[in-house]
Amino acid sequence: MSYLEHNIRTVPTGFSKILHFNWPLALLLIAVCCTGFLMLYSVAGGNLERWAEPQIIRFAVGMSVMVFMAFVPLNFWREVSVLAYVIALVLLLAIPVIGEFGKGSRRWIDLGFMRLQPSELMKIALVMVLALYYDWLDDKKISRPIWVAIPIVLTIIPTALVLSQPDLGTALLLVAGAAVMIFVAGVSWMYFVAALTGVAILVTAVFWSKDTDYQLLKDYQFRRIETFLDPSSDPLGSGYHITQSKIALGSGGMTGRGFMQGTQSRLNFLPEKHTDFIFTTLAEEFGYIGGMVLLLLYALILLFCIASALSNRDRYGSLVTIGVAATFFFYFSVNMSMVMGLAPVVGVPLPLVSYGGSAMMVLLAAFGLVQSAHVHRPR
Repeated sequence: MSYLEHNIRTVPTGFSKILHFNWPLALLLIAVCCTGFLMLYSVAGGNLERWAEPQIIRFAVGMSVMVFMAFVPLNFWREVSVLAYVIALVLLLAIPVIGEFGKGSRRWIDLGFMRLQPSELMKIALVMVLALYYDWLDDKKISRPIWVAIPIVLTIIPTALVLSQPDLGTALLLVAGAAVMIFVAGVSWMYFVAALTGVAILVTAVFWSKDTDYQLLKDYQFRRIETFLDPSSDPLGSGYHITQSKIALGSGGMTGRGFMQGTQSRLNFLPEKHTDFIFTTLAEEFGYIGGMVLLLLYALILLFCIASALSNRDRYGSLVTIGVAATFFFYFSVNMSMVMGLAPVVGVPLPLVSYGGSAMMVLLAAFGLVQSAHVHRPR
């Protein structure tokens, strides 16, 4: 019996797959989501129905999707990767036509029972199509210019569409997640040096374009950068969010003020307390220790994803796992940096904690792919 035949025969079948779940990863995801429910209950002033209950329902649906996707053979997800990318791309193209406008941007499609954000779907669809591409591509071709250009184009197209909504935060996540996958696939580091040089030139051009006819960013995006550099320059205007966020973080101290005792969120000083700035509420109520516990849960999720990827001999499954882990990492690191004043405010929610249906269900579906890769990996 050949090595491949042995691997195929040792892949679990039927209900035995449940035994091969990455259970530590599943339990960590549940723990993070439960933290989110607790904080949404708190910021609503003890009202379960306002934010926590809808989020719990979405969590139940998302977990069901994750389990279903884990049971589906990985080869199926490999075969539908291109279709998933095309569907997500079509939905992004449909945004200007049928998308809903809100908070200064057009990002959502109303499905009746929920509002779908196609850019969230693109995060996982891009991971799938890049994993398929590098699974198909011969190792000797990986660093050749023409073969490097293809994944760059696959990334640039949806990134440009997301930027036009405008949604700078999600666009950055798409680029960062794709860059990690391209690097892990084995592309020469010289391309990344060139890319970083290009980014430096682009950043310079962005600042030079301010107040000109060819301005590269919106006025509100420039205000966010200026506020990041000096929040005190406009504490009651563009700097209000980050100023109040820092007050909430500092007032929590080491152990926090106690559950539902945070003054910044309870007295509505903290804007977007149930979405982008929910971490500051957690830090105010549970202090430095509470924030570190959540960060530890996130780190453990990454650790189990990386361990699963390293033990997986299926290239597609390994790359999908790394891609999901990278996207997840940039998700929470950008949000935490943003609310602590270490990065400009770009509107990225805290994964599995912030209120939002699309983000939670798409992330849980993404971890369903990770579970499928783990369950069906050759042994």
